[in-house]
Amino acid sequence: MSLSNKQKQHLKGLAHPLKPVVLLGANGLTEGVLAEIEQALDHHELIKVKVPEEDRELRKQIMATIVHETGASEVQIIGKTQVIYRPAEEPKIRLPRG
Repeated sequence: MSLSNKQKQHLKGLAHPLKPVVLLGANGLTEGVLAEIEQALDHHELIKVKVPEEDRELRKQIMATIVHETGASEVQIIGKTQVIYRPAEEPKIRLPRG
């Protein structure tokens, strides 16, 4: 699912007050962490994931893998925090027409 700039701006505004729901630990991106992200997306639709990896390239790869594995859309990346969105079966967030 691709988001228009207008939709991304809307989601950024909604994401601003959110705290990261999932924090990657020392083990990095594991099956358990991916399951946690899936569950958070199902419940919230719009979440922040904190990837405290120092290596910028590795951090980009981890974030790209999260998007690929979950089928979510990346809204934005701020430092080590990624904001992702995936509509639920019955969406709670109404996106503006893009």
